[in-house]
Amino acid sequence: MPTHRLAVREYLRGGPGLAPDDLTTVFLMREDDDTAPRPMPTLTVGEVPQAMEALAAVGIRSVKVFAGSRVRDTPASQSASPTGLMARTIRAAKEAAPNVAVMTETCVCSHTESGECWLPRVGRPEVDLDATIDLLASQAVMQADAGADIVGPAGMIPGSVRAVREALDASGHGDAAIMPHLIFESGLYEGYRSTMGAAPRSGARVFQVNPRHPEVAVHIAQQMVAEGADMLLTEPALHTVDTLVALKQKVSVPIVPFSVSGEYLRLTDLRENGERDVSGLMEAYTVLKRSGAHRIITYGAIEIARVLRSS
Repeated sequence: MPTHRLAVREYLRGGPGLAPDDLTTVFLMREDDDTAPRPMPTLTVGEVPQAMEALAAVGIRSVKVFAGSRVRDTPASQSASPTGLMARTIRAAKEAAPNVAVMTETCVCSHTESGECWLPRVGRPEVDLDATIDLLASQAVMQADAGADIVGPAGMIPGSVRAVREALDASGHGDAAIMPHLIFESGLYEGYRSTMGAAPRSGARVFQVNPRHPEVAVHIAQQMVAEGADMLLTEPALHTVDTLVALKQKVSVPIVPFSVSGEYLRLTDLRENGERDVSGLMEAYTVLKRSGAHRIITYGAIEIARVLRSS
């Protein structure tokens, strides 16, 4: 049984200022024969070892993995598959760089035909909380079995963090950490949703927080911590700075903003050579660190790390 404690401890070790190891990069995964054009960069499992080498070369020590299923159906039957794209990606990442912390998205939105983050009741378009929670717990165990150090319940399903904690403990993964997503409704997710085919058919995320009510986010975050969250992911990063500051006063766990696809696309300029100017992101992330962010998850991690190492 692999141990996750060292990778988690190293992930949480940090200091002031913005440094390469403050950054977590994002892997959006696709199958080898999937060549459809997408708005965000994607990787195949075969490309993971080289990508992990590139991370290590610039001092990045963590990666957040998003992966869906080729076969999508109402019960998200492939979401916890030990041979699925997520499991294969985790194993490839840990084999290539055992000391890099591998974090996951634990959700069904890229596994359901509807793109929703929940499973419906049989014959009715209503949320089946029990079925959804049970599947998320199974998904988390599969991810930890494959080598994930930090699992990320992302659907904001009430009770899911507790269920994931209990399932991890029961399966011998008591040292795997949980970082649930605290998500505000936003139009900045479209690049990710289009890339991963995770746009909800209903047009809405049932449990996401209305940005006009940040106090609700604080309450939900406190519930997540009470259920066993070891850290919290907030998104979109720059739209939740006030919530980040408030949470630092309310909870004792690290807060990790996720700078989502829309922020990456809007705050970078594409140069003539195809590279992106990430100076705008660097300014924004300095604000996040100053506001109390423990780490920052970003699509621009490698570009920023290269700038930091050369300055």
